[in-house]
Amino acid sequence: MHKDEHKNIDKPEYHFSSLVEMLRYRATNQPDDLAYTFLLNGEEEGESLTFGELDAKARMLAVRLLVDVAPGDRALLLYPPSLDYVVGFFGCLYAGIIPVPSYPPKPNRPDLRLQSIARDASPAVSLCNEDTLRDLHKRIDDSPDMRKMQWIATNRLNGEDGSSWSEPDLDADSLAFLQYTSGSTSTPKGVMVSHGNLLQVMKEGDMSWGFSRDSKMVTWLPIFHDMGLIYGILQIVYSGVPCVFMASASFLQKPIRWLQAITRYKGTHSAAPNFAYELCVEKINEEQRAGLDLSHWAVANIAAEPVRAYTMRRFADFFAPVGFSSKTLCPAFGLAESTLKATSTCYHEESVFAEVFAAELRLDKAVSPASSAVAVNGGGDSRQTLTLVSSGHTLGETSVVIADPETREQCPENRVGEIWVSGPIVAKGYWRRPEETAETFQAMLSNSDEGPFLRTGDLGFIRGDECYVTGRLKDVIIIRGINHYPQDIELTVQHSHAALQPDTGAAFSIEVDGEERLVVVQEVRRTFLRNVNHQEVFSAVRRAIFDIHELQVHAIALLRTASILKTSSGKIQRRACKAQYLDDRFPIVASWTAAQSLARLPTDISADSTQHWIMQWVAYKFGRDLASIDPRHSFDACGMDSLSAVEFAHDLGVVIGREIDEITVWNYPTIETLSRHVTHLNGTGERTPEPRTLSRPAAHDEESLEALGEKELVDLLYDEIGRRRSEG
Repeated sequence: MHKDEHKNIDKPEYHFSSLVEMLRYRATNQPDDLAYTFLLNGEEEGESLTFGELDAKARMLAVRLLVDVAPGDRALLLYPPSLDYVVGFFGCLYAGIIPVPSYPPKPNRPDLRLQSIARDASPAVSLCNEDTLRDLHKRIDDSPDMRKMQWIATNRLNGEDGSSWSEPDLDADSLAFLQYTSGSTSTPKGVMVSHGNLLQVMKEGDMSWGFSRDSKMVTWLPIFHDMGLIYGILQIVYSGVPCVFMASASFLQKPIRWLQAITRYKGTHSAAPNFAYELCVEKINEEQRAGLDLSHWAVANIAAEPVRAYTMRRFADFFAPVGFSSKTLCPAFGLAESTLKATSTCYHEESVFAEVFAAELRLDKAVSPASSAVAVNGGGDSRQTLTLVSSGHTLGETSVVIADPETREQCPENRVGEIWVSGPIVAKGYWRRPEETAETFQAMLSNSDEGPFLRTGDLGFIRGDECYVTGRLKDVIIIRGINHYPQDIELTVQHSHAALQPDTGAAFSIEVDGEERLVVVQEVRRTFLRNVNHQEVFSAVRRAIFDIHELQVHAIALLRTASILKTSSGKIQRRACKAQYLDDRFPIVASWTAAQSLARLPTDISADSTQHWIMQWVAYKFGRDLASIDPRHSFDACGMDSLSAVEFAHDLGVVIGREIDEITVWNYPTIETLSRHVTHLNGTGERTPEPRTLSRPAAHDEESLEALGEKELVDLLYDEIGRRRSEG
């Protein structure tokens, strides 16, 4: 899955040994070219820097830092989004000091993440501005880890002299910065990113995304995060192009500011997670759209979280009238441990999609309708499918393979496994964590001894040259031995009812009575909080999940707006959400659990009470409204298969105090007839009707099979497949 033909023949090939050499090159060759412009409130033009001015400020800050700090020491960056952040980062590099990007904590609120980073990185100094330093005064006094550091407000240093600066001794192997992971459920880990890592990934970015002298970057991504820092800030120095940026809050408050900036500055390159493109469609109306011009936008990277075909189509269609082309969207895949990216779609390529069967994907196989040999009802295949978006392919020296996470054998094409990455973009490891570094960064294929590889923790498959990401290894929900991807369930939930907010839900499993059960937590749109019918939403969610994923929901929690837990880049923190749910710490608007839906049968069992209990069971298990269930309909029509029949027989046996087997359920195929049979068994009802002839033969003899029609044969096939899966 490798392509090398994407080379810009109009640009020189750079051979920098460090980021310091990179910026010095720009300062020498393009001293007066605009490098950065910051937009106050996302609209008003604030300060700007040329490449020459950035170089001068970086030298000045480096001289000041080296008075008290030694090369190789760490420097914690705690600036708000600003040009100060850019100067602080390069000033550290110019001093041979290792920057640790972070962000100022919120006033009067504990910040465990910042404390963990300060303890782990042991920075000698913290860089910020005067306002931040004043706000942090009490926090510094109260924290031993914070008091250990020197604190420098760099915006006070404008009068310093940088003429005595000398270039530090750096090469490609030198550590450039520590990128701390989000640390949603554990202590954040510092990814050691080298100068060589950065130069390689920016070289590939220059090739992939077609930067030229006419390119202009527009970004709102947080600078302390790898995507915002490397793609939004550092890449423009490598490529020698200007960048216009704003604070993330400016975009989130008014998403149109992003597109207005692209319009105003004729931006050609920008990037965002999937949710940002969805947010633009949700929050920008047709009248506002009319004032935009997106015809200059050449590369719209979409990454950092699962990329949705649905979102891509919505965004492209909605903004097509103002010049946006679907070819502009460039899905990509990467992570902090691979410096920024591993695979990407290139600027002149069409995005690639794959339609696969949902049931097969849960069994780690990517099977498309066109390649399936199973035909239903005369040629068409009615099985549920999913549309997956390719995250592109590798370039240069980067390589990606799919490996079985247990056996570590390389998987064949169209087989789902863990995505492994190798090449010079792979970071050096985790700061001061040798065991975790060995486990994550030094994996070897067991069937070829090829390696070392970075284990990404992401699941996916390769088809042709394209890499498809299907989910996170640790987030996969395994119920009855079948894999379910939470992001797919979350999308189903959010499309099930208009009251539910897109990209603000989490699906995970919890253990109940020794079994894994599905839980969904989901935000409600602000406009629906006071007037939504909660029971209607619960029913819609349960029905949609069963129809599409063939899963029963154990619990649903509807949350207030802006309460779901996300990383700084917008990724859902599922494990953190699970912990918050179990600790009952979510602001819940309304909740539903299975226990609320299934009552026990009374002691005096009657046909009516039994029938009502069975209808409740069916409604709960198959996501149906109780009123829609006709007791005269067959269990087949309700959605019951061989697996759920076994579960149903067990549950019914428990509540009546008598063993019931699956065969009995199929012999009395409607709720009405089974209810009468159950009451007769207990001596409380009229004579039970005669059982029907078993339609699912216990033994698949020729005579019994010949009596079945085409649809029954197909149903039988699927039931048998399910039975064998359940038996292991």
